[in-house]
Amino acid sequence: MSGRSIEDYSAPLFIAWQLTNRCAGRCLACCEDSGPDRGWVDELSRDEALEVTRQIIGAGIPYVAFGGGEPLGVAHAWEVFDRLAAVGVAIKIETDGARVDDAAAERLAGLSVHCLQISVDGATAATHDRMRPGSPFDAAVAALKRAVARGLEPQMVFTPARHNVAEAVQAFDLAVSLGCGAFVTGPMMRLGRAAADWDGLACDDDAWARTVDALKARAVAHPSSTKLSIYPWDIVSELGHQLVEPHAMLLIVPNGKVKILNALPFSPADLRRDTISEAWDAYRRAWRSVEVRDFVAACFRDPSLLRHANETWPLST
Repeated sequence: MSGRSIEDYSAPLFIAWQLTNRCAGRCLACCEDSGPDRGWVDELSRDEALEVTRQIIGAGIPYVAFGGGEPLGVAHAWEVFDRLAAVGVAIKIETDGARVDDAAAERLAGLSVHCLQISVDGATAATHDRMRPGSPFDAAVAALKRAVARGLEPQMVFTPARHNVAEAVQAFDLAVSLGCGAFVTGPMMRLGRAAADWDGLACDDDAWARTVDALKARAVAHPSSTKLSIYPWDIVSELGHQLVEPHAMLLIVPNGKVKILNALPFSPADLRRDTISEAWDAYRRAWRSVEVRDFVAACFRDPSLLRHANETWPLST
């Protein structure tokens, strides 16, 4: 694509869609503060979600990434996936793996899911289950095995924290041994539940830098088909990059509101009221607004403001 700015696109290049904020786990580093009792009371109904799906298809958007909460726990999720896949829209699914049994793995393979990410936050069950209570290690590993067996090339996602960073290299080795397509990691995001306990949860910068070096050394010393993918920026650095060149994307949260980024609380559109096209126009205006720019600048001075990330503040654009 030749465009370098969101103004160059008449529609977003991709959609990030949180179908629900409910899941079985209470993961310590959860960006969304999801959990068994954290579903939003006003989450989109089946009919509303299918209408959003119709608009995504109509706008010609080529890629949709599903997260949550647990997207596979939503009753109408498969209908959404089926409709998108039927017209060639690429699908990414982020999941804890607990619902990826043999039947689900077959369905995902049939949909030719472009990217399946399963979170494993430790090389051992003890560490993973400490980081992700309610989201069992054995279920995640079994889901990865089922996906590998069906040629899906799943990605293992590892979120580093004080409690598990020492196992990062061993977790990479686990991903290699399972035949995963990639091992994905990067600095823990200071959002949601992680932000609420940042001082108790975050590993220090030096520990993370040493871990990155160790992971890279392991990948060089033991080449494999499992790609090592390390995101380079923490969330505050990401904000700075986004302010200069925002992604050509829309983030849809469970009640249909559109946010400009998961780290920012601003919601310039609502898909219960606005079309995808109108939301895209509002998104582009929002990134150029003084209100957003001032808030990002304030986050650089005081990262604790990221505690508001999961809120949806109205933004007049």
